[in-house]
Amino acid sequence: MFTTETLIHAGKTFLMLFGELFALFIGISFVVALLQIYISQERIKRILTTPRKGLNSILGALLGAVTPFCSCSTIPVLVGLFKSGAPFNGAISFLLTSPILNPAILTLMVAFFGIKATVIYTMFTFAFAVVMGLILDAAGFQKEVKNVRITGGHQDGVSWETLNGIFWQKQMQSFKIAFRDSVGLFKGVVGYLLLGAGIGAFIYEFIPTDLLANFAGANNLWAVPLAAIIGIPMYIRTETMIPIASILISKGVAPGVMIALILGGAGASIPEVSLLNSIFRKKMVIAFVLCIFVVATITGYVFNFVL
Repeated sequence: MFTTETLIHAGKTFLMLFGELFALFIGISFVVALLQIYISQERIKRILTTPRKGLNSILGALLGAVTPFCSCSTIPVLVGLFKSGAPFNGAISFLLTSPILNPAILTLMVAFFGIKATVIYTMFTFAFAVVMGLILDAAGFQKEVKNVRITGGHQDGVSWETLNGIFWQKQMQSFKIAFRDSVGLFKGVVGYLLLGAGIGAFIYEFIPTDLLANFAGANNLWAVPLAAIIGIPMYIRTETMIPIASILISKGVAPGVMIALILGGAGASIPEVSLLNSIFRKKMVIAFVLCIFVVATITGYVFNFVL
């Protein structure tokens, strides 16, 4: 099993995966950092404060999709939205899309799964966030928000409005800050990238295809909801899981099973749920976890049916 030839192949697979992740991550992080400069938290609050609920939910989902905050930054922004009087449905749609639908995830999905899978993923997660924001608002869940104040997340306060100089001077400052942030972010997650590439290479070379196909193939109808349930308590970094998922799918695991696992872990991990518990009462926290489970399961079944 562990022959010289297989170890060499595993090493090549590892280098290929890590090389792809390195190039993608630096590029994505640079664009993401620019977006966070151009779209400040104050601007998010202003945009979401509109009188029409349907438009609020759509705008909330859109902002969540283009502001890829991690949970430590999403939660303070969410509290800021509530404090500024932003409508509940728009804030919830923002909360639902921010961790599971952003430029980083979509770019990695295109690279590893292709455009068709990425379009399906985007359509279902976006539509679900909009609809659930409206449903939870109509059901009166805005009463489940506690009167709290949370600090944290991005602390330097850099935004387009705070930069000095003419347009091109501000643009150069933005590029320098974005590059610095992308390198700093890479240093913080390089261990996860190495881990993801290493696990992916190991699975590709040493895990039997039949074993994975039998337990998590498309014919096993219970595999999708089970993967969503398993994913929810896990703290899954998308940077780690997407390359692993691409390898597992090539070994026989159904695409829907992997998407359900990724959505469950990225959307409702234990750290994020713990933070939400300080903002929402128990009823709303349970509703949020159920929302993530439902979208992970539905998207998983659609993936299995279409792909």
